[in-house]
Amino acid sequence: MIFSFPVLKPGEAAAMIEHGQTVGFSGFTPAGAPKAIPLAIAKHAEFEHQAGRRFKIGVLTGASTGPSLDGALAKAAAISFRTPYQSSPELRKRINAGETRFFDMHLSMMPQAVRYGFLGPVHWAVVEACDITAGGGIVLTASVGASPTFCRMADRILIELNHNHPPTLLGMHDIYEPADPPRRREIPIYSASDRIGSPVIKVDPAKIAGVVQTNLEDECKGFDEATPETDRIGQRVSEFLASEMKAGRIPAAFLPVQSGVGNIANAILFALGRNKDIPAFEMYTEVLQDSVVKLIQDERVKFASTCSLTVSPEALKVVYDNLEWFRPRILMRPQEISNNPEVVRRLGIISINTALEVDIFGNVNSTHVMGRQMMNGIGGSGDFTRNAYLSVFTCPSTAKGGKISTIVPLVSHMDHSEHSVQIVATEWGIADLRGRSPIERALLIIENCAHPEFRDQLHQYLELVEGAHTPHTLTAAFKMHDKFARTGDMHGVDFAEVAATTR
Repeated sequence: MIFSFPVLKPGEAAAMIEHGQTVGFSGFTPAGAPKAIPLAIAKHAEFEHQAGRRFKIGVLTGASTGPSLDGALAKAAAISFRTPYQSSPELRKRINAGETRFFDMHLSMMPQAVRYGFLGPVHWAVVEACDITAGGGIVLTASVGASPTFCRMADRILIELNHNHPPTLLGMHDIYEPADPPRRREIPIYSASDRIGSPVIKVDPAKIAGVVQTNLEDECKGFDEATPETDRIGQRVSEFLASEMKAGRIPAAFLPVQSGVGNIANAILFALGRNKDIPAFEMYTEVLQDSVVKLIQDERVKFASTCSLTVSPEALKVVYDNLEWFRPRILMRPQEISNNPEVVRRLGIISINTALEVDIFGNVNSTHVMGRQMMNGIGGSGDFTRNAYLSVFTCPSTAKGGKISTIVPLVSHMDHSEHSVQIVATEWGIADLRGRSPIERALLIIENCAHPEFRDQLHQYLELVEGAHTPHTLTAAFKMHDKFARTGDMHGVDFAEVAATTR
């Protein structure tokens, strides 16, 4: 027994979960995601399927998870539906084949959708912890995600007590759930470092069905070394933000930064840290990556509010070995708070996210390859973009070895409209879209952001229609996508051959 809670083997815990039930798993990225129990659920599902019995569960998470959760359950065909965000190749394959129902959601809305009952009952919460208090207080590990809401709404709770994370993490989390309408009040965060909640998730001890003890590393991977291309994007963004500060459009003390996840995001943060014209700054974001750990050590980031320590094992060890240094500089919050539009707008966040493709009028596709195949999901980009002081989207100008232009006449799927996107950046330059008409935006994006090999045909497209506020030609808008689908290359589209139409 751990206090009064039964100690279970992973298989014993998994056997409690039944076909057709919905499970809320902790984790926000692989950080803080349970591993032993999901693997045992996957094994149980395979056994049931071999016996000719059905076994699938609904899977709710904070965001993406790791191979031991999303990957194992998808491989075992054990997921009936999944939300809100994923990055598993195996799960992505099943989603795009129509075998797993997936519905994309803004991450800030996930917990409240659960509380409102929009996603049905939650039968189980499976949560990774580094400690449990005698009264049922759960000390989380490297993320918060939607765990507080899952624990409150679930009928029963299973805990993975992971000894790979020190119990001295107590105090690194700020657990706060807003009241639901019509009694909701303002969220009292007025600077990135404000603490407003509890260091633990408080639950009724009677709901805890058992504890599985583990000693497993998070499944976060490090990111690739910066390339000349990502370095140039980072440099473009940092120089632009420094110029905005000099022009008085960003306060001299700078503003809190939100950055998405990935190699470009890491490169941009490093570039901000290197730029001596930008003072030490705060972050109010959903994930911290390796670059931020280094920037905190170098005192270029003064404070970081986050939902998750999405860092490599090496970077996490640096944090854990120096907890007293990092404790006053990092705070982990629920995604409902880290991504909350009210707080984002109040603090004046500079939001920097990555696009799959951008059209010449400033609309952004973050989620779908060629408009049909789900990549990962919208994540938190919409939470921040729509409410940011300054919203920036970045991407390389080409993909697939230069055969795809990420700057296109019309995005094949739209996640962020021209009304929310202010700045577009590629390795070629910056397009500042603020206060620009559609045609002005198009000219800026083509000349500043598109790869030179695609600029002529994008200009050709823009010239097809005259006398329109937004000169789209519906019969030609996806010619570049169509060319790639047929030949594997977007080069060589001759828009001059397309009859102009004002439809």
